[in-house]
Amino acid sequence: MYMRFTAPKRAKGIAALIAAALAVGACTSAPPLPPPSFATGGEALERTYRLGIGDKLKITVFGEESLSGQYEVNALGQISLPLVGEIGARGMAISAFRDAVAKRLAEGYLKNPRVTVEVLNYRPIYVHGEVKSGGEFPYKNGLKLRDAVAVAGGYTYRADESYVLIVREGSGEARVPLASDIVVLPGDNIRVPERFF
Repeated sequence: MYMRFTAPKRAKGIAALIAAALAVGACTSAPPLPPPSFATGGEALERTYRLGIGDKLKITVFGEESLSGQYEVNALGQISLPLVGEIGARGMAISAFRDAVAKRLAEGYLKNPRVTVEVLNYRPIYVHGEVKSGGEFPYKNGLKLRDAVAVAGGYTYRADESYVLIVREGSGEARVPLASDIVVLPGDNIRVPERFF
């Protein structure tokens, strides 16, 4: 049976077909989801400071002056304390390391040890890639990504100024948009990529 369409019905049918075709086309040409980054959340976004090789710490055990003092995280990522020996520190949050020290001291050495840990000297940051004066720089509290690039002399003419690549203690390399409010942490390795023309 043949059905005859009027002009308004034909126009609506054509519009519906075009909308469906555009929707299908958009679904098939959508780019894949980006990998996790500091900007999109997930583990990489974690801003908890993690101890690393070269950090200098002041450890205070209340009432025990002989156990208190200044210590450095050695090349093996450990700190050597009197009585208890080597304690792993690399990759640990300060609170977790403090709890590990207190637990070790409580294992036959002290009753209810009260321990505080503070960082005296943070390890440096590294900025390289398409910057004018890349290298190692002292960490400054509250430093943002754009500030880190400025500390390294700014961009070269080949730099891609839209993002940087960061390797942070406890996570792999992540791509971070420069428009983000990510704060640089001690030990961060920041690379400015080259722009592709």
